[in-house]
Amino acid sequence: MRAYIDLMKLRVVELLIITTVPALFLAAKGWPPLVQTIASLVGGTLAAGAANAFNMVIEADIDKLMTRTKHRPIAAGIISKKQASRFASLIMIISLLIFWIFTTPLATLLTSLAILFYVAIYTVALKPNTNQNIVWGGIAGCLPVFIGWAAITNSLSWTAFWFFMVVFFWTPPHFWAIAIKYHDDYEAAKIPMLPVVASRKRVYIETWFHTIMMIICSVLTLTSARMPNWTFYMTAVLSIVFAEQVFKLRKGEAEYEKVAGRIFHFSILYLTLFSILLVVGQLLI
Repeated sequence: MRAYIDLMKLRVVELLIITTVPALFLAAKGWPPLVQTIASLVGGTLAAGAANAFNMVIEADIDKLMTRTKHRPIAAGIISKKQASRFASLIMIISLLIFWIFTTPLATLLTSLAILFYVAIYTVALKPNTNQNIVWGGIAGCLPVFIGWAAITNSLSWTAFWFFMVVFFWTPPHFWAIAIKYHDDYEAAKIPMLPVVASRKRVYIETWFHTIMMIICSVLTLTSARMPNWTFYMTAVLSIVFAEQVFKLRKGEAEYEKVAGRIFHFSILYLTLFSILLVVGQLLI
């Protein structure tokens, strides 16, 4: 049972749920209906878990080459590819049924697209072939924002779009920080993550670009949602701290990997706290 749970990579799924929750609150303009909320969180967890399980099936041989992933269930020989595929298919079907029965057709469609995009576009097409893999492949991780919004309204909005873009620009700095820390693993597996194939200067510049755009989109999200002034001040503090971490990544900075590790951890904190700000701000409007 533990091996099947590990296939779902629930620690990664947590981040997707973190962005689904504020989308539910913003779409409902307050407390979202309980049934749609539970369905979105349970269905979203199963959908993301299915995508992650399919990812492990496809990358089983690659996982064996990386220290970080060689203990995953398929790579370690605990579960076969056939068993993992059946499990992934089962929870995918259950997740889509949950969305179809308890939420809206649009939310169900977007969930299907998220799974398809992550497995076919990111895992198969982008990840092994381009250093911009996580930039465009990260779209799958942004879709929970749209899914949460659509689960309530069966539509989308500019607020949902700007929040989607926050996650879109947040994703590369977050995952490039991981790639810096596990540079040798990705190099051994011949996965062309940007920090593996590009100079530190280029990584620094592109990280800065995405960080700045993330901050801009954060402000646009607050503006579109008509959040209270204090949420702008809090977001400014979070943005300054994030920018400070990225600045330390500049060429010549000592302890490059440790700096990347701090960016990774604070990126999670940024997204979590920003999501909380959206929820609390919406409730206090």
